[in-house]
Amino acid sequence: MKIMLDAGHGYCTPEKRSPDGMREYEFNRSAASLAKELLENYQNVTVYLAHSDERDVPLTERTDLANRLNVDCYVSIHANAYGTGAWNSAGGIETYIHPSRPQEALKLAQKIQRNLIHLTGLRDRGIKTADFHVLRETKMTAVLVECGFMTNKEEAALLRTPVYRKRCAQAIAKAIAEQYGLKRKSDGPKQYKVQVTFEERQEAEKLEGNLRNDGYKAVIIE
Repeated sequence: MKIMLDAGHGYCTPEKRSPDGMREYEFNRSAASLAKELLENYQNVTVYLAHSDERDVPLTERTDLANRLNVDCYVSIHANAYGTGAWNSAGGIETYIHPSRPQEALKLAQKIQRNLIHLTGLRDRGIKTADFHVLRETKMTAVLVECGFMTNKEEAALLRTPVYRKRCAQAIAKAIAEQYGLKRKSDGPKQYKVQVTFEERQEAEKLEGNLRNDGYKAVIIE
């Protein structure tokens, strides 16, 4: 299984930044890097990156590389924007496929969208179609995901945080694993359990909710 992750744009792409100066690429590359680490914990998986920290790789070069490597899946990761650069209320998550609506791409987009909404709690803007280059010129299953709005003050603050970036990466990796039935390596990352005792159940429920929001499994035993 060969996967290509594409952090959209680059450090120097004009105008691709929030009103307070965060470059979109900062979020894109972080989420892509984290998703790559997660996906490499599955058997028989090779993950390629379409972007570069050295330069803004042209779109044609990105899709040509994916086609040449004959990857099975292409996921382009972005942060959204609305308007002319001022703060506004547009917000939420949306995932794009090509207007030809290839079924495998649609199924993957649905899984990514569902997992992102579950892990982030942001508004569900749904699955949409667009004639984006990375969706049109790739010969494999391809989707483009917008993980929140840089022009929404609350969402821009989230896009800056390591926790939110990790949640987005987890959602994307989980969706790909579900789509292709990937199996974890037997020598995957170690897991640790923590047990905490409270006298009041409401305190336990509060912690359980916080842990679940951060992407961890939690259970209350009385």
